Amino acid sequence: MSDQQFPAQQQEPPGLTGEMRPEPDHGETSYVGHGRLLDRAALVTGGDSGIGRAVAIAFAREGADVAFTYLPEEQPDAEATAALIREAGRTPLALALDLRERAACDEAVERTVAELGGLDILVNNAGFQMARDDTLEEYDDERIDRTFKTNLYALLWLCRAAVPHLRNGPGCIINNTSIQAFEPSSSLLDYAATKAAINNFTVNLAAQLGSDGIRVNAVAPGPIWTPLQPATQPPEKVEQFGADTPLGRAGQPAEVAPAFVFLASPAEASYVSGTVLGVTGGKPVF
Repeated sequence: MSDQQFPAQQQEPPGLTGEMRPEPDHGETSYVGHGRLLDRAALVTGGDSGIGRAVAIAFAREGADVAFTYLPEEQPDAEATAALIREAGRTPLALALDLRERAACDEAVERTVAELGGLDILVNNAGFQMARDDTLEEYDDERIDRTFKTNLYALLWLCRAAVPHLRNGPGCIINNTSIQAFEPSSSLLDYAATKAAINNFTVNLAAQLGSDGIRVNAVAPGPIWTPLQPATQPPEKVEQFGADTPLGRAGQPAEVAPAFVFLASPAEASYVSGTVLGVTGGKPVF
């Protein structure tokens, strides 16, 4: 697969799965659960597509009920994800919310607890980037605001709202960071900065919540084929997406989800906290 290429393509943010060529693999036909998360309740932000959908599928097949957030314009993807959770025999809760608003973050947690009977796992996956501009001078305030509120503000607001409920488990928090925190691209100054901050936040919050038995970890994906790519990258970059990794290709969302399952598992990762786990195709995360 070292010669993998994607056809040139472009969408407007946030992008939709059905318009991608090829469509990503979320584990729809391959992921097999083993009861690792039986009867637990999870909230996955940005769970309609990409890594979020793969995590939602895996969690459901491991026995969890799954709430997930999405933007209203992502309704087709949200319906597909909800159907896949339902097919796994678990309860989906699709929440059309813009997490750039603090009240939306509070609502996501409150509705998960009310409708799924609690909250055991919070996955902060929703993210925004824009790589079509190359220089800082081209960044307008709207772009900077959207990047920081989606990637960082929402994460803090969600964690703050979730912690009192996670203590009942105790539960766990898993943040989605990026290889960009370690190997930043000049065209992603704002995005890379938020991901570096998430790494710091993950380790710091793990120290703060350790005495409550709440584990806090992060997954750092490398280049993964999701709607974020054609929606935020120029077409010529999409064609070679992931070719610069040691494995010579981009990853699929289905290849990232098992890392989230491991970190969520109260048995397999019971002594794992404050860790950033790389799924990068060979790029170093240190």
